[in-house]
Amino acid sequence: MIRLARGGKKNRPFYRVVISEKSKDLYGDSLEILGFVSPVAPKQVELKADRIKYWLSVGAKSSPRVHNLLVDEKIIDEPKIKKLFAPKVETSTAEATA
Repeated sequence: MIRLARGGKKNRPFYRVVISEKSKDLYGDSLEILGFVSPVAPKQVELKADRIKYWLSVGAKSSPRVHNLLVDEKIIDEPKIKKLFAPKVETSTAEATA
């Protein structure tokens, strides 16, 4: 899976775009670093487009946020994913036991 791994100091984050197994630890084990994103000013994005296209061609999936980042950077030509996460629906205990 292609996803973001956070690094940096408190209030000064940067994110590495990494390829790692979905079931493995997000921050420890990654197969390859594919680039980085720095959201704080000055905003910087640096991605290895050829390696990202290779991993997508062999079946790797990307997280929704990385997918939208790749669309913004014109690495892939697909529509953006509009809703990243479904809202949580709370159920009362009476409904849960019924």
